[in-house]
Amino acid sequence: MGVKDSSEKGLSGGQLALGILLVAILWRAVISLDGEISFWESLCSGLALILLGWVLFAYAYRCSRELKGWIISNYIYQGIAVCLVTINIYVLIYYGMRWRELLRVEAYPPLDFISRDIRYIALVVFYCAVIWSTGHLKKMHEDYISRSKEKAVLHIISPFLYPRGKKLSEMSMRELMGTVITDERTLTVILGLTFLWRTFISFDFNIALWESMCSGIALFIMGWLFFAYIYSLSKKQKDWLDLVKVYHSTALGVLAINVYALVYYGMRWYSFAVSGEEVFVPLVFLFRDANYFALVIFYCASIVLSKFLKRAYEEYTLLSTAKPSKPTRG
Repeated sequence: MGVKDSSEKGLSGGQLALGILLVAILWRAVISLDGEISFWESLCSGLALILLGWVLFAYAYRCSRELKGWIISNYIYQGIAVCLVTINIYVLIYYGMRWRELLRVEAYPPLDFISRDIRYIALVVFYCAVIWSTGHLKKMHEDYISRSKEKAVLHIISPFLYPRGKKLSEMSMRELMGTVITDERTLTVILGLTFLWRTFISFDFNIALWESMCSGIALFIMGWLFFAYIYSLSKKQKDWLDLVKVYHSTALGVLAINVYALVYYGMRWYSFAVSGEEVFVPLVFLFRDANYFALVIFYCASIVLSKFLKRAYEEYTLLSTAKPSKPTRG
């Protein structure tokens, strides 16, 4: 086994993900004992997250370019890369503002370090979920390719046999809701409305309580609906074990971001309740807008990713149920 292969095997292992998570929890527990985080502690934390995030992005992007034989696996890795680059840019903005002392306090001061610890662990859990999924994604690709060798003709024409969705009139209410929520046009509308909303409330460089509540509740609904949707898919498509593991890792990553959003907005609203007014932080509106856009884009990219996972299952099922091609006699 070469260095390249061994590194990929390690990168894809659940043991590596668990080890990174345990180290992150221990690290944050140690530096939070005194109730505050110094600059060098923030620097070590941020550099570790930035390095981990961009290494994973490079890995996912390379797989999306190098894997051959099944276009859906390329699309899945591209979806993961988009999710990663969104969170990675947010991390860069957050730590850049922290280190430049443009973002000193985000919540009611006595609890601000708790918010920072939860954010850090949530981001590490998200990255670990990506690491966990990569090994199973590669197994999915290899499984599909091995089956396609026996049914070469069907493999070639399978994209053309991909079953089209039902008509809206033929769907149940649950199917209709799922189709509408995951439609690309719906996601485009969501992104457009997000841009208009954040532009509107940021004109005065201040975000009022009602504006923060509207933003937070909208994110909660979007994040938890998608978590329920991706988890339900893992129950319906449980006959392909590697795909189920990918669904579970995706759900875990979304869950981590959802928990972060809950804590972030909970702390924000608590600050309003305790102080009666917003804590002033220079350029805080810039971070809050970047934070909000990152979360919305992440959810939209994750929804698109789930559609490719669903299509992977449908193509795999089509290939598995077909009879093997009979060899021709010369």
